[in-house]
Amino acid sequence: MVPGHEIVGVVTEVGCKVEKFKVGDKVGVGCLVGACHSCESCSDHLENYCSKLILTYNMPNHDGTRTYGGYSDTMVAPERYVVRIPDNLPLAAVAPLLCAGITVYSPLKYFGFTQPGTHIGIVGLGGLGHVGVKFAKAFGVKVTLISTSPSKKKEAIGHLGADSFLVSRDPEQMQAALGTMDGILDTVSAIHPLLPLLGLLKNNGKLILLGVPEKPHELPAFSLITGRKTVAGSGIGGMKETQEMLDFAAKHNVTADIEVVPMDYVNTALERLAKADVRYQFVIDIGNTLSATKP
Repeated sequence: MVPGHEIVGVVTEVGCKVEKFKVGDKVGVGCLVGACHSCESCSDHLENYCSKLILTYNMPNHDGTRTYGGYSDTMVAPERYVVRIPDNLPLAAVAPLLCAGITVYSPLKYFGFTQPGTHIGIVGLGGLGHVGVKFAKAFGVKVTLISTSPSKKKEAIGHLGADSFLVSRDPEQMQAALGTMDGILDTVSAIHPLLPLLGLLKNNGKLILLGVPEKPHELPAFSLITGRKTVAGSGIGGMKETQEMLDFAAKHNVTADIEVVPMDYVNTALERLAKADVRYQFVIDIGNTLSATKP
């Protein structure tokens, strides 16, 4: 199964009951294509937390077939799980927002990290982290990028607009930043200690986990108790919030930094991805790849 999601394109056909879209509209499909529509989560427009959610790829569909994602020339999806792409957003650069974008946007909103005067940290400068900085700055909050790599400072501040940069392996920098942040979005999926990050939080601060390491984190309870701090998780967002995120991105000109590649470059892209040789996400141009192969 090839996990194609974060799909964008143009509507070519609609069913007789479709009301929100017409042929020619720019649209996208993210991580979800179904849910139960009767539980509390679905009623609250949080289909992503439905216990019977249907992911865009490799999950049983309502009709018993499996979902196959978007690595194809066409895709059929229920109207509820299709979002409108604002006209001023380029399709390729908006595609990653359908997963990475909503993954950072949702916790920024839910945990109150968009309030004036808020100082947040973002751990990791990759596919999630770089759009996290962009969205946080669009909300007008102070952002510190936290990384193990000092070489990323120029990129974080000069290109992405972070207010400051913190090297997590530098004891002096970490000591100076103790108790300065209201919240942290941790985008890293590699194993790493949480204790130093908890130290950066003010009392009542929140550490939100967005990455999924192969092994469970160690949770230092005493550090939570002494400052009434919170460790929580967050995963993508519901369809209503995903559309809200795209509209916000259009208003503030937030897009992902991408490299567009043809389908036959995928193996090379995966090799480069393993070496972290991408700024910051590959986007596969399936439409033009297939057009070039037709006689």
